Amino acid sequence: MIIDSHVNLHAPQFDEDRDEVIIRARQAGVQMMVEISDKLSTFEATHGLAMAHNDIWCTVGVHPHEAKDCADLTAERLIELAQRPRVVGVGECGLDFHYDFSPREIQAQVFRQHVEAARQTGLPLVIHTREADQVMADILRQETEAGPFKFLMHCYTSGKELAELTAQLGGWFSVSGIATFKAAEDVRDIVRIMPAERIIVETDCPYLAPIPHRGRRNEPAYVGLVLQKLAEIRGWSSEEAEQRTTDAFFDLFHAIPRPTA
Repeated sequence: MIIDSHVNLHAPQFDEDRDEVIIRARQAGVQMMVEISDKLSTFEATHGLAMAHNDIWCTVGVHPHEAKDCADLTAERLIELAQRPRVVGVGECGLDFHYDFSPREIQAQVFRQHVEAARQTGLPLVIHTREADQVMADILRQETEAGPFKFLMHCYTSGKELAELTAQLGGWFSVSGIATFKAAEDVRDIVRIMPAERIIVETDCPYLAPIPHRGRRNEPAYVGLVLQKLAEIRGWSSEEAEQRTTDAFFDLFHAIPRPTA
């Protein structure tokens, strides 16, 4: 299967042609998408997309950019929303010290609530991390010691040490269109050392369109280009890349029934 593990179809960039974008994805062979929650104020739109389409599932969470507006967020609130049908993950959550749109201590506080929600529900945690390697590593170590939880480092662009720790702790990685960028050899170097059985692909649309669409709005229809690049980087055939990422996806997002042949 070709699966886009991270889409933001609720974003305003799709307001004019959302239905057409979904149709184009299906025409391109994309058989499943995970619509990602970035803030609770848009969760109803996110959940509505999953409820309206049998090939779209969703998560619930608060992006670190939005943490300042949810400083009082509790794991219990996330757990409550995660009980809804077609919610299969917790996040996108984490740390972003590049933009610092939210105070760092608030980001960490809100992130830990997501970890607890993932631990209690058993759903995978979708993690965003940017320029926060040491703090992220410390939190992952501490929280893993407190109790196990599944987690995904989405659109991974951080350093080798954090990647090695993630692999050691049993985390998954997702590869995005950044891997196709000419100047992203450091990202490709990390892709080469990711655990082969725990790699999936994503677009993060409408952002990060892969070559040859870079600079334009990204769409789920382009996730096949990311899959092709992953195959090239790892030395896999197209068929092997598709099989490996499909297996890894369903191992991670275990609440989604795997279609039978």
